[in-house]
Amino acid sequence: MPEQFGKQCTERRRTKMKITQLSPNIGANIDGVDLAKPLTPEAIETIKALWDQHLVLRFRNQSINDDDLLRFSKYFGELDPPGPNPYGVTFLPEYPEINVISNVKTADGTPIGNLGDGEAVWHADMTYIEQPPVAGILYSLEVPLGQGNTYFSNMIRAYEALPDALKKEIDGKILIHDAAHNSAGMLRKGYSEVTDPSETPGARHPMVWTGTRGKQALFLGRRPNAYVVGLSVDESNRLLDEVWSHATEPQWTWHNEWEVGDLIMWQNHLVMHRRDAFAGNTRRIMHRTQLKTFAA
Repeated sequence: MPEQFGKQCTERRRTKMKITQLSPNIGANIDGVDLAKPLTPEAIETIKALWDQHLVLRFRNQSINDDDLLRFSKYFGELDPPGPNPYGVTFLPEYPEINVISNVKTADGTPIGNLGDGEAVWHADMTYIEQPPVAGILYSLEVPLGQGNTYFSNMIRAYEALPDALKKEIDGKILIHDAAHNSAGMLRKGYSEVTDPSETPGARHPMVWTGTRGKQALFLGRRPNAYVVGLSVDESNRLLDEVWSHATEPQWTWHNEWEVGDLIMWQNHLVMHRRDAFAGNTRRIMHRTQLKTFAA
């Protein structure tokens, strides 16, 4: 359980970390760690424990390159390559395990990254595959000031507080997670639009996920084109609308107002996230890794 929100800071004397809880139910900021340098085993274990406690961790004022990002990511698990994007290309061929999230285009109009400048709706990453990545790590290189905020929601707390009747209604239910679109609503290469949600292509997952640490959480993926197996489309939509309304209540959430040098890591099976739109004439460049499995 997270510490009481009023206890804002905790000193980790031996690792010289200062931890600040960012909201009552999710998120902590860690100061006193330089991610451009290798971490000690003690520091890695401390970060793992804090990650399990807060689900989302932020490190500010970092100055790292792609090699540093890969080294840091590998402390916590096996890297997973990025999912397919609408352009069908690898944005960083020299670093195929890193995805680029950006609205910037080259002089000839070629995007250097994915997701553009529009809103990215609430989602967990790549839940349309059978084994979604367990975590995401995102580092900001360029950001528009005061725009493109990212929000995170704790699906453990949301499930625990779900009304008993709704818990009973979703117990054992299986959800189809749309594979055709990304979180910005863009159609992925090789897919076609479907009008009937029951025909949505994608993996099938239980609506209640039991994580590797034994905690139960809502597992919803993304709302558009989702479908609860065995229900009529109308009943599926009604049930999903109720659950989604609860899961995205502000009390479970925290949002980051990005600064250059922010690195944020989150547990993908237990957290949903979304992004505000931002002005298309501004520049936003972020590099991202994801983990296939957690380190032992």
